[in-house]
Amino acid sequence: MSKRISVVFGWAVILAAWSPSFAAEPSKTIKVLYDNYVFDQACGSDWGFACLISGTEKTILFDTGAKGDLLLANFEKMKLRPADVELVVISHNHGDHTGGLLPFLAKNSQVDVYLPAATPEAFVKKVKAHGVSVVTKPVEICKGVSVIGPLGDKIIEQALVVDTKKGLVIITGCSHPGVVAIAKKAKEHLGRDIFMVLGGTHLLNHSNEDLQRVVDDLKGLGVQKMGATHCSGDKAIAKMKEAFGDGFVTMGVGRVIEVGE
Repeated sequence: MSKRISVVFGWAVILAAWSPSFAAEPSKTIKVLYDNYVFDQACGSDWGFACLISGTEKTILFDTGAKGDLLLANFEKMKLRPADVELVVISHNHGDHTGGLLPFLAKNSQVDVYLPAATPEAFVKKVKAHGVSVVTKPVEICKGVSVIGPLGDKIIEQALVVDTKKGLVIITGCSHPGVVAIAKKAKEHLGRDIFMVLGGTHLLNHSNEDLQRVVDDLKGLGVQKMGATHCSGDKAIAKMKEAFGDGFVTMGVGRVIEVGE
């Protein structure tokens, strides 16, 4: 190899090591910690939902399930540490999403907690010592991650949205205001296409016509992948699986989903 070629090669190695333009961004990873559906039999299941989002600027726990002991046990079974969580987002004030919060905070008090508008003041006070924000409008909680809310009237709910190179990944608790309304709001607010929607869709006992309308509306919004779970109902999940085909994401406690960058 000539001296000139050696010098060029040396600079290429240095640039690849130090220049951000050469460094691949980490994958965004979603790990389901609490669900009434089971993906990994090693994890315990129960009615409720929680998941951990990593690969983002800060590690985020979204919802906390109903029982703190089960949530923490699943942390251990999935070889995760409560101490690594930096932010907690609660979708709405129902026990199957908030029940594990205080037991979790007893293990990790060094987090900021984002509660939805209309959270009872008594519950806000219990969390206040840990740095609490009550969300009254869409807010970016760390780089590329936003809380979209509040939405709904009778039940106020918010969703977590991660912006990736593939598009928005929307994570819902129960979608009481409607999963389509949540997806539409996220797309309008952030001005980005939707790649994936995951979480509860609250479609139990809906008619086939209603389910078809939801599917059509989600597809009309450009949703590429769908992972319905928790309160979605078996019929709705089957409908989503049929409609999205290879774009359907099987959920359940213990599931790990990577969105490669």
